[in-house]
Parts: sequence; structure tokens; C-alpha cells
Amino acid sequence: MRKGYPMTTFHVPDMSCGHCKASITEVLTELGGEQLTFDMEARTVDVSNLSPEAVVTALDGIGFPASPK
Repeated sequence: MRKGYPMTTFHVPDMSCGHCKASITEVLTELGGEQLTFDMEARTVDVSNLSPEAVVTALDGIGFPASPK
């Protein structure tokens, strides 16, 4: 996996609580994601250092369909 991807925002419509945030944080940091920023009201997460494809695949894998915004 290539390092150094810029910050990308993802819409995660099923993200609604602290447990969701914790699950997403865990999977993305394990993959090498950095600078995670959450907007729970807008249901978005910003992440750097991962390709958009890797983020979408990882979140799909834990039940949180996502799309780059």
C-alpha cells in the first residue's frame, strides 16, 4: 500500500454513535490511516495516508458502506 495519500473525506451514512466511531477508528488506524477527523452530524470522516479504495473496502468489511465525498 502506497503511503502519503492526502486527506480525503468519506460519507459514512450508517455512522451514528461513539461505538461506530470507535470501530471505524480501529480499522483505519490498523491500516495506517492518520489524522482521522469525524463529523458525526454530517456523518463524514476525514482520513489521510490511505487510498480511497482501501478506506471504502475496509469500511465495507465492517458494515459501514462509505463513499469519497
